[in-house]
Amino acid sequence: MPPLRTAYPGWICAFACACGSLLFSPQSAAINDYGLPSLGAASTSVSNEEYRLGRAWLRQFRAQAPQWQDPITNDYLQSLIARLAPHSQINGLRTITVMVDNGSLNAFAVPGGVVGINSGLFAFAEDEGAFASVLAHELGHLSQRHYARGSARASQTQLPAMAAMLAGMLIAASGGGDVGMAAAMGSQAALIQDQLSYSRLFEQEADNIGLQAMASAGYDPEAMVRMFRAMQRMSRLQGDTPPEFLLTHPVSDSRLSAAQARAAQLNIADAYTSNTLYDMIRARALLSIYANTPQRAATRLAQEGGEQAAQDYLAALIAARNGQNDNALAQLDKLASEHPDFAMLPASAATVALEAGRYDDAIERSQRLLRFMPSYLPAQLILAEAQLQRDPQAAYQLLNDITAQNPEDPQGFNLLAEAAGRSGHNSWGHLARAEYLQLTGSVDRSIRQLSIAKDAAEREYDERALARIEQRREDFIEYREALEDFN
Repeated sequence: MPPLRTAYPGWICAFACACGSLLFSPQSAAINDYGLPSLGAASTSVSNEEYRLGRAWLRQFRAQAPQWQDPITNDYLQSLIARLAPHSQINGLRTITVMVDNGSLNAFAVPGGVVGINSGLFAFAEDEGAFASVLAHELGHLSQRHYARGSARASQTQLPAMAAMLAGMLIAASGGGDVGMAAAMGSQAALIQDQLSYSRLFEQEADNIGLQAMASAGYDPEAMVRMFRAMQRMSRLQGDTPPEFLLTHPVSDSRLSAAQARAAQLNIADAYTSNTLYDMIRARALLSIYANTPQRAATRLAQEGGEQAAQDYLAALIAARNGQNDNALAQLDKLASEHPDFAMLPASAATVALEAGRYDDAIERSQRLLRFMPSYLPAQLILAEAQLQRDPQAAYQLLNDITAQNPEDPQGFNLLAEAAGRSGHNSWGHLARAEYLQLTGSVDRSIRQLSIAKDAAEREYDERALARIEQRREDFIEYREALEDFN
């Protein structure tokens, strides 16, 4: 392992590392007259600069990396983070997730609470405990503010170093590999001198916090040890060409031994864990990875011990892709009756109906699920998409609520823009489009979109829309200034 790689700071990580709201209607604006969270509005335990740069980084990342748009999987990811977070010492920091459409092993954490994973992480982690161990480790880095602590060692160059190293992570995480890592390394000359021992300390801290969080949340911390062993095996098998994740974040024998010793000392809290549910989510990831050869996904899930219910679930998804919608829906309904606690099953059936153009069926199925889980975002999005085809005004109203509760979700604003246009709310539709553009890194375009929204609002004599547009223009200019730190 070349010394330059092992000197890489632990907080630039991918296992990561050797390591508000806005409502688009006059009525709702009168009640909640405030915009999306400012990029400078940070948790008391995180500096404004960390938060600002981290959220700006996320916008840039969305503009450059292929996103894996899967609300069902993202809801599962967020639920695991929510389960681990109270035990991870992150002190109220609000996390946000991003999923990358990439089959290689990778996960990363960015200041300000951004946690990202590749779809390939699901493929690599064969059980829920192993997957949770990655998230627990990432939350450990965030809780200890390893990024800020590492940057602080560059005293007078802290801001340039933070921005430049995040820019390097942006390139690497979006597929640039060594190019991104080299860019980050080249920007941190002031930090390298004694960074090796420091990064090892960060890794040990993140491991220890992650192991404790797992045990406190009801996961067996031995799963992290298993994950480390699997990473070692992969590195040895692939020799000089392992994933960038393993090149820059090796698992040493001493790190493995320390994790094993620590895991043996911990008491595991009682908690519900379901590898059946995880296997079903993993089936979705495998189907995304093997999109052109779905039978390979089914073969791999079976060969790697996926539970039968998950194999049946994957078979139903494949059937739907092949146009066998009645068969797929029958199988999903059967699974839902056998596993009534898994909201993803009726949501998957509603998705099949939606994608088959059975809009009334999709509306009925999603509404039925939402009666039991009113805030379940996957079902809300399915209902909104189906209502776009039947009742755009109802979709518009629902998407107002969705974007209010999920103000950093680009998909919600993208649908809202369409629903507003179809239901005659032109100025608010252009404003929603502007929100989508700024969330996905196109801030200059979003500011131009606000000008279009302003013209529409003036034609409609909508004073409240005009006030909101002006407020958001000021916010977007602030966002653009934050993004300029990466140029």
